[in-house]
Amino acid sequence: MKKNKKKYDVKSYKKMVRRLTLSLITTIVIVVSVLCLITVVLRRIGINVFSMASPVIVTVMFYLLCAAIASFIAYFAMWNLFKPLQEISAASKKIASGDYSVRVAYNGKMQELADTIDNFNYMAGELSSLDMISNDFIANVSHEFKTPLSSLSGYLTLLQDDTLPSSERNEYISRAFFSIEKLNDLTDNILRLSKLENQSIISEPVKYRLDEQIRESIVILEPKWSKKNITFDLDLPEVIYNGQKALLFQVWTNLLSNAIKFSYDSGTITIRIEVTANHYKIYFIDNGIGISEEQQRHIFDKFYQADSSRKEQGNGLGLPLCKEIISRCNGKIYVRSSLEDGSVFLVSLRK
Repeated sequence: MKKNKKKYDVKSYKKMVRRLTLSLITTIVIVVSVLCLITVVLRRIGINVFSMASPVIVTVMFYLLCAAIASFIAYFAMWNLFKPLQEISAASKKIASGDYSVRVAYNGKMQELADTIDNFNYMAGELSSLDMISNDFIANVSHEFKTPLSSLSGYLTLLQDDTLPSSERNEYISRAFFSIEKLNDLTDNILRLSKLENQSIISEPVKYRLDEQIRESIVILEPKWSKKNITFDLDLPEVIYNGQKALLFQVWTNLLSNAIKFSYDSGTITIRIEVTANHYKIYFIDNGIGISEEQQRHIFDKFYQADSSRKEQGNGLGLPLCKEIISRCNGKIYVRSSLEDGSVFLVSLRK
């Protein structure tokens, strides 16, 4: 340890010597330049400092004054330019090593340097946010995978018991398949969301019947809503829409799936399209368990699930995926809900 510290001290000493040498050379160059400039100016206006009375004293005082002025200029330049650049360099090394909390302070009046430092601090802040999001995403994905895998492992262990009654065996098999289905849904949603977020260019829009597409999503989810004896109240006028057909089909499927999940048995789901001057507004309305105001602030966050009952049925990626798709389609999504009084999801698409 002492040996390493000694090497570090020697290295720091050499670096300090280099900096002092550079500062001294810079100061000398500035001093000589200023002296030459002032001497030339004085001679042009007819003053020769070397021919005046007491030439030695005058010359010494004159050059001392010039040296003081030049030193002040050099100090000002070093303090206001080189020092901030040195701080930026040191901060850059910290960021390169993974420390995104570093920031550079600057109180000077050089606008270009102030803008550079502001941009540097903004970059550091964005990198810090991305790092936090990445870590949080990895932690959430790990947790979401671990839960169904643990359940699946437990059910498979129970199924190895030869004395298990057939009714319990069938129940455990059903639960095991449910865990597998959760893993499949989670994997599909993660892949879709990741692909969408990293895809800078989406396909060309196509014209198609928006109302028919919503009806197709209802037909596809028939096994789920028929199991709960849910009825539909549809108001879907014919609409020709020019947009991302495949992506929006995922939106309608996710929104309808959520409405089915959180509706009571024998409930009603209302879907209607409202055409305005500039927008198509699509409403998904259910009379299910509802969402509190606090929960509504987070339902579009990745992996957020409002309560334990929802965790049994989802993975917190369906609504974030919907929001990302709608945003890519230059639209917006809104929610209005209250507990035990159902929910209303509104998708607004530009014509």
